[in-house]
Amino acid sequence: MLAPSIGPIGRRSFLGLTAAALPLVGQTARDWTNHNPIRYPDPDVVALDKSFSKYQVFNAVIYRHYVGTRWAEGPAWSGEGNYVIWSDIPNNRQMRLMEEDDHVAVFRSPSGYSNGNTFDFEGRQISCEHAGRRVARYEHNGQVTALAERYNGKPLNSPNDVVVHPDGGVWFTDPPYGILGNYEGFQAKPELKEAVYRVDPHTARVEMVSDEFDKPNGLCFSPDYKKLYLCDTGTPRNVQVFDLDGAKLRNGRLFTDMKMGEKSGIADGIRADADGNIWAGSNGGPGYDGVQVFSPGGQRIGMILLPEICANLCFGGPKRNRLYMAASQSLYSVYVGVQGAHIC
Repeated sequence: MLAPSIGPIGRRSFLGLTAAALPLVGQTARDWTNHNPIRYPDPDVVALDKSFSKYQVFNAVIYRHYVGTRWAEGPAWSGEGNYVIWSDIPNNRQMRLMEEDDHVAVFRSPSGYSNGNTFDFEGRQISCEHAGRRVARYEHNGQVTALAERYNGKPLNSPNDVVVHPDGGVWFTDPPYGILGNYEGFQAKPELKEAVYRVDPHTARVEMVSDEFDKPNGLCFSPDYKKLYLCDTGTPRNVQVFDLDGAKLRNGRLFTDMKMGEKSGIADGIRADADGNIWAGSNGGPGYDGVQVFSPGGQRIGMILLPEICANLCFGGPKRNRLYMAASQSLYSVYVGVQGAHIC
């Protein structure tokens, strides 16, 4: 059952409220087949602070491209191919949406029960694969290179999300979600503490960056690559930010605890935009599920409400101003008034 809508007047009254005082917003009843258009502006792109208004495109609405995945994850934009790929973990496949005609088809099956994906600065796809407990790179000639499979002689848990740095380093998180059962991989016993790793571009060595997290999950860099943001979906459920010192993290501090009034949720996947805002795929129930948007200082400034849990997201399109959202059984998108900070 959909939560009752508080109406357009109530939505706009959010402006200027503090996070502690924010009421929950009801998901608008709408036709997600896209056959009965919703009136502009989209009521589910919600400003919580006046600073978010510049990112709202008046005549752009949330669009549902596809429904039929069992758990959608890891969207990534290929600027070279002009398409978005994302993972359908339980179905052991990757899907692809072509920008030119919105055509959706299976891209890779089996996919190694892939989770997070990205593209490097040479246009090569990099995927976190639960089945092989590895980070894999798909070369242009069709070969597959295992970038990371083990640390100190022990198999990784189940690499979850991955980002690339301009220096060539590949950073990824390694919680145990993919080996806790047989639904999203193959059940196995963890042999390593949950951690964040970096693959050195010169030596190919897998280096532990930090194991001071419970369940490290989504991660992204700031636009200038001087900070790293990281979601912990364990305890506590928060987003932390660190100063980047080469391959080391310094000065860790809380970015947001993800609380909204009396409601608490989690951030799964995150991306930065060109202005330094952080867009977080969120899970917290009706009126919270979707995308939470935070200023560089950690203030919640906006939301994109979806009828499903949003696990991950990416900026894409030729202008990198279209936000793609992998949400449970579906893939959604909406145009926004800012570009993504990075290549996908």
